[in-house]
Amino acid sequence: MRSGRSEVSIRAGQVEFVKVNTDAWKWRDFYRWLLSLRWPQFAAFVAAIYIGLNLLFAVLYSLGRNSIAGLTSHSFLDCFFFSVQTLATVGYGHMYPQTIYGHVITTIEIMIGVFLLAVMTGLIFVRFSRPIARVVFSRSIVITPLNGRPTLMVRIGNENHHSLVEAEFRIMLSRDEPLLEGGDFRYFHNLKLQFDRLTVFPAALTLRHTVDEKSPLFGATPESLEASRVLFFVSVVGVDPVIAAAVQTQKDYTWRDVRFDERFVEIYTEHGGGRLTVDYGRIHETEPASYLGLREAAIPQTDHRSPANLEAGN
Repeated sequence: MRSGRSEVSIRAGQVEFVKVNTDAWKWRDFYRWLLSLRWPQFAAFVAAIYIGLNLLFAVLYSLGRNSIAGLTSHSFLDCFFFSVQTLATVGYGHMYPQTIYGHVITTIEIMIGVFLLAVMTGLIFVRFSRPIARVVFSRSIVITPLNGRPTLMVRIGNENHHSLVEAEFRIMLSRDEPLLEGGDFRYFHNLKLQFDRLTVFPAALTLRHTVDEKSPLFGATPESLEASRVLFFVSVVGVDPVIAAAVQTQKDYTWRDVRFDERFVEIYTEHGGGRLTVDYGRIHETEPASYLGLREAAIPQTDHRSPANLEAGN
């Protein structure tokens, strides 16, 4: 017999997968679940465990009359705060166990407190030390002519205060395609990028895929993207040189996020002397390609260090 839960929900970007008849839940999954919680959720979980344990032991202390010396009154509130002191192994000295029953309960609580402190310290350390990529993705994908050829572009920016090194970039296309036998089948295609690796990734750049005869997007229109339920997955993998650890992040886009005949606005400004300003507040902004083409026509073609070229080769 195969044991399992009724269903498991996993969200990958904008898509939710519900798994049914999976293997049974294991204790190791609890550790991963704790690490996946957001900080407010993790803090609420720790607080609930802490208060719940103290309430439990307060009840146990209340059951044993005269088990705790120094209580001003045999009230539940006094027992609760004595449990707080015991669980934290503080022991101010005003209240202390004076019966066998009290000593047994405090011994059990102190052991649980030491174990809980070790576990929570480890979890907090792992959550603080876990590397984060801190890469921002543009809210949309654009498809527009670049150098006379239709090109798919996604803009990304490194929000760290230092460069990522040995960065790798990927864009994957997923869509429904008809079968000869009838019906549709979900296919995945790796889109060939004009560059997919950078030794140093300091600021912002635009990933580009040329839509030529070999591209799975050749001849694509907004209507065809919607009909085939297109999804794009963009991933960035690099090494954080500060902590010498690999970091990874990704973002997915649907056909609704694709904008045709638009380009990203310029975000680089050159000040001379090798100094550049990168406006992260405009990473998501786009403009009609025709307007951009008129503006770029006024840029001297002999200046190979124009802001547009700087972003393209960043």
